[in-house]
Amino acid sequence: MESERPYWNMEMEPLLNTPQMNQIQLEKLKRQLSKLKARAPYYARMMKKNRLDPEKLRGFDEFKDKMDIFTKASWRGLVDECSGELMKAIDQRIGVSVDELDWMATTTGTTGVPTPYPMTNRDLNEFWAEFEARGAWRSGVRPQDRILHCFALSMVIAGVTAAIGFQKIGALLLPVGAEAKSERILLTQNLFKGTVYVGTPSLAEYLIEQTPKFTNKPVGDLGLKILLCGGESGAGIPEVRSKIEKAYNAKLYDMGGGLGFSCDHEEYQGMHWLVDDLCYFELVDPDTKAPVPLEDGARGEALFTTLENDGWVWVRESPGDIMQVFTEPCPCGRSGFRYKIIGRADDMLKVKGVMVYPSPLKAVINEFVPRVTGEMRIILDEPPPRVVPPLKLRVEYAEGMAGAELEVLEKEIMDTMSKRLKINPQIFWVKPGSLERSHYKGKMFEKLYENI
Repeated sequence: MESERPYWNMEMEPLLNTPQMNQIQLEKLKRQLSKLKARAPYYARMMKKNRLDPEKLRGFDEFKDKMDIFTKASWRGLVDECSGELMKAIDQRIGVSVDELDWMATTTGTTGVPTPYPMTNRDLNEFWAEFEARGAWRSGVRPQDRILHCFALSMVIAGVTAAIGFQKIGALLLPVGAEAKSERILLTQNLFKGTVYVGTPSLAEYLIEQTPKFTNKPVGDLGLKILLCGGESGAGIPEVRSKIEKAYNAKLYDMGGGLGFSCDHEEYQGMHWLVDDLCYFELVDPDTKAPVPLEDGARGEALFTTLENDGWVWVRESPGDIMQVFTEPCPCGRSGFRYKIIGRADDMLKVKGVMVYPSPLKAVINEFVPRVTGEMRIILDEPPPRVVPPLKLRVEYAEGMAGAELEVLEKEIMDTMSKRLKINPQIFWVKPGSLERSHYKGKMFEKLYENI
């Protein structure tokens, strides 16, 4: 039956991560660079300076050698060159005129100038929506499903454009948005009986607490069967996944950090990269920026190059994620190499020379649920990455925990972090419910230096 086919795109998905796909990618890259040479001054100057002729491009090694990496700092520099005019900066590096754009989304911009995602309708339908349809189909979503879309419906990329993109699969969309807050989200779910949740894992966790307050029922009675979670790292942490799946009695899939979805294998295998034909993936050394071969187990900073887009143009673009890739066949049997997000370069901490990311810290804390709630904050007295030891953590204990029980619990947590992460943190206990929950991305840091 058509609904039982393994892939949304039966033409391209079986070819992911194959030698045949490499040739498809190279031909598309030549055409894309030719278009940018003719239309995008930023990249035209780069090609001229580095003597790259798209039509004579010999392969990806030459591409990596002659095209510079584009980072958040590169974007800020380009905006400054354009006197702060974002639309002028965008026009410098896309394959069409800004007058031909149909959609504009951005990152949250919490660390400075927001990164734009300018799109034509072609970009939205043939790139963004195609990726979402491929991932949703592998996750079991079908046209008869109802998608409760709980990402913020603002200009952020996971908002309106992602909601529209998920419609490609033919399911009914319930675009309630994180802005609606818990009561409205739960009302929408009770009225229209969604079967698929789309949103952050931190909101999914928060709804575990909120659902009984507003419905007098546990979250598992909502009727959601599939949870598509992204925007932050929780969905890839086994302890967080287990907590959410048990509460909802549903299957959780990790998505994003690039263009991937996790599979339905019992043990988390990372996310399958789903778009070799639409976007070229590479790794570089975070410090030297030298290419890292895409071999099983390799780690590095991820770079993306879109191969056909008009407005959403990435050329060796770095979102700042440190990833580990796995090129051996997945036990699930589906195509595409896999990747796990080790952490964001911006979030890396160095404690006495030991590199620490928030995700492993949260994973350890969640191992001790139900004696803790799972909520925690990393306390920073000074701007990262260097942290004068000990690393300070604010952790919520669970109801009923006190006195000697907390002392035993604290020792167990510290022993686990010492053995696994090679750090000896200082824990500050706080009452359950005292750390602010979020309908958007979960908060991981408490930056005391910003209040000085």
